[in-house]
Amino acid sequence: MKKEMIFAGLTARPVRTTVTILAVALEVILILVIIGLTTGITDETAKRTEGVGAELLVQPSGAGVILALSENSMSIKLADKLREFQGVKAVAPVMIKFNTEGGIEVFYGIDSSFTQVTGGFHFHDGTIFKAPYEVVVDDLWAASKAAKVGDTVDMLNHPFKIAGIVEHGQGARVFMSMQDLSDRTGQTPKAGAFFVKLNDPAQIKTVKAEIEKVFENYTIRDVKDYETLMTSANIPGLGAFINAVVIIALCVGIMVIFLSMYTTITERTREIGILRSMGASKAFIVGMIFQETTVVCILGVVVGTIASSVITRVLSAIFPTLIIEITNEWRFNAAAFAILSGIIGSFYPSVKAAGQDPVEALAYE
Repeated sequence: MKKEMIFAGLTARPVRTTVTILAVALEVILILVIIGLTTGITDETAKRTEGVGAELLVQPSGAGVILALSENSMSIKLADKLREFQGVKAVAPVMIKFNTEGGIEVFYGIDSSFTQVTGGFHFHDGTIFKAPYEVVVDDLWAASKAAKVGDTVDMLNHPFKIAGIVEHGQGARVFMSMQDLSDRTGQTPKAGAFFVKLNDPAQIKTVKAEIEKVFENYTIRDVKDYETLMTSANIPGLGAFINAVVIIALCVGIMVIFLSMYTTITERTREIGILRSMGASKAFIVGMIFQETTVVCILGVVVGTIASSVITRVLSAIFPTLIIEITNEWRFNAAAFAILSGIIGSFYPSVKAAGQDPVEALAYE
């Protein structure tokens, strides 16, 4: 009987029910898309760093895990000292530029040693830059700009010719010569990071320890650990941002559910009075309201999850470099937060409904 009453309550007011479901769906979308965006960016950045193929990463003292924010403060000559360590196969100094003009992207200023570390780019078209002011871009960057080999693009307030398009996943999306990047930034050629390739990756701990003895004032990282370091705990402000998004979404859900169920209780005063006069207990009324709310939240979760996937696909198609990664963990978390907001939002209305006097409720107009 209770199921029929819940279903009747939802279908009797289709507009209110639909709006409430969409509001819960919005809560889920807000959590999944924004968290998915932050997760996608950090994970993809970590994978591209690992994709360079080096075993060790040498950075300035106190450098954070976000490579794009590293200062180009290390002398290029340090590469020769790093090559002297036993077990080191190749060292590639990289000048890094975090660019925000026309979008957020990272430029790598490299020399021929970068190929020695990576084993070479996998070219979709074209070749490595051979003349000044030529660049190599990855396939996702080219797709997002509808660019092809031979095109001229404006970067750092200067025209650059696209010499080659490579498979994505090897550090940055845009590569140019270290000298060109130095000229356009007005900085002396210096490295923001050194990628170190070893002869035997199994010797990484030994080589890392030897380098740390000599390079005491530098940050030496195992590249394989880089992805695990790209978490909200190691990125300043990311954890607080995620918490803020979740709290805002939770508040939206609570307010909408509260308003919806409070309105429902007011409209169904006589109905609740009849139930109470027929012997329905307060627990029965509270349970009915909670179950009705739960059904609305579950439908909102389903709609929100599907809509999030659609939004992700659309954004990825329009902006190929925009990586949104929605994990099962956050799908579960978003569903749990939606259900929680429903419980909190319907708590007072359900208690108010259960506390109504049957005689007064029957007399309600």
